[in-house]
Amino acid sequence: MARPLDPTAPYRISIHNIGGYRYASTQPAYQDPATGKTKHKRIHWGTLDDSNKFIPGPKYIFASIEERSKLIFPDDWDMSELEKLSGGRKPGRPVIESQDENRLYGDIWLMEQIADATGIREDLTKVFDGNKEMVNAILTLAYFPMSGRGTYDHLAAWMRIAKTPYGGELSSPSITILTQSITEQNRMDLFRCRAKRLGNNELCAVDSTSRSAWGSCLLDIHYGKSKDKLPLPQTMEVVVYTLSKHMPVYYRTLPGNTPDSRSLAIILADLKNAGFKDVIMITDRGYESIRNLEMYIDKGQPMIMGTKVGQRHVRKEIDKFGSFDHHPTGMEIDPEERIYFKQYELEYQIEGKRDNVKQANHLRLNLYFDPVRRSQELIDLDITLRERYCSRGGRTINK
Repeated sequence: MARPLDPTAPYRISIHNIGGYRYASTQPAYQDPATGKTKHKRIHWGTLDDSNKFIPGPKYIFASIEERSKLIFPDDWDMSELEKLSGGRKPGRPVIESQDENRLYGDIWLMEQIADATGIREDLTKVFDGNKEMVNAILTLAYFPMSGRGTYDHLAAWMRIAKTPYGGELSSPSITILTQSITEQNRMDLFRCRAKRLGNNELCAVDSTSRSAWGSCLLDIHYGKSKDKLPLPQTMEVVVYTLSKHMPVYYRTLPGNTPDSRSLAIILADLKNAGFKDVIMITDRGYESIRNLEMYIDKGQPMIMGTKVGQRHVRKEIDKFGSFDHHPTGMEIDPEERIYFKQYELEYQIEGKRDNVKQANHLRLNLYFDPVRRSQELIDLDITLRERYCSRGGRTINK
């Protein structure tokens, strides 16, 4: 008869001596996908000194509170270092244990105020179940590109001269452990927290930009192509932010070859799953297509979208103006923006399955005309024509 398995065995901490160092480790079992055999792997949660004092490592610090509570340490170990973690500190007067240091803090202080005012620190604390060390490390990673210089390889050196939220050292291995511990569930939970901070009928702008990448192994950059013919793959970074408070509420990385118009369906699905309701989307012409327009109508999604003048229903209204001198007849002037405009009520319907027809609700087309910009474009056109004429045997123009 086989000995019954101990359910607490994967969480019992033991000492692993290797290379002259003493590690506090566990040995959980896993099944090798190639052979199907059961194997064990070592997980190092920290180190031990000669007096069995446990010093937590990145694996322990960035673990969830629930995962930490499952670990079973020997009773004779000194666990006093855990009280120095942000989540383990008790309220009371601060104790100065070392000499004061002058470190850069001005720009980081400003970003700390922004994190508190926008609620991002509070939301991250909820997502990671009160693990303040995890939250401080994530905020430190977020502050570095805006305050420091270089890649994350230089983060540890920057933290020695700057006062950052995270008090430890974020070396390259620590950053890898930190980022690998962030799950897709954490990402969606953060979006749900951000969604609760929005009001009804919030105006949210959608925008994206491409970023070059030196690697080629990650899925999002594997198929990315540069529009400028650069020999680097690219990713597309999408951000949704509110126009009232300019607060980012959603982000996503997509492969660099994904057109803006095709990414919209992915964005709307993510926003719906994250609990965003009554959000009015604002997009530029890059997201405009007949397919997206009909998707908006079908889902009943309020939107304000830039459209191309070549679309049939837009071109039809523009052609009605015919030729004009100063401005198209029938357009009104906006004194503040100093442009002419006209709004049209459009009828648009889409055909669904089983001969179902859905009518667009309050679909309007706004046309704008800027006479100053038009005159500048006409001047540029005359200059181009004159240069081409002179290059074919006309008078020489001083360049």
